[in-house]
Amino acid sequence: MIMPYDDILSELSGLFEGEHDAIANAANAAAVLWQHLPDINWAGFYFLKGGELVLGPFQGKPACIRIGLHQGVCGAAASRRESLVVADVHEFPGHIACDGASNAEIVVPLLRGDTLLGVLDIDSPRHGRFTEEDRAGCEAVARAYVASLA
Repeated sequence: MIMPYDDILSELSGLFEGEHDAIANAANAAAVLWQHLPDINWAGFYFLKGGELVLGPFQGKPACIRIGLHQGVCGAAASRRESLVVADVHEFPGHIACDGASNAEIVVPLLRGDTLLGVLDIDSPRHGRFTEEDRAGCEAVARAYVASLA
């Protein structure tokens, strides 16, 4: 894993220690990602509620509040239950442009066993910003977040 994720996971470990509140931990996770990851313009969470993804804690410009499953990158990652790394969101069928400055995106589903809780979503204004190392790092962050809720 690349260095920023070691720092991120270390910081989150301390913040999550003894805290199990989903909103509090998501808020701190979004803030830590925002602080440590270069070239991003949005980092946050959407939670599955009533069959759709609903905006949770985030850092960045105001965002879409509700996203249907199968809509945009977030909905696709949620419905497939797999991480998606998109080098150019403008080429992704059905992309939802909450912030017109976003050009790349990574979305990681939040899974507890087979149960989908929501997604971790990070956007960048730089095309091709996210790598396989980012996928591994963000998946580790997602696992740490879900584990904190136990």
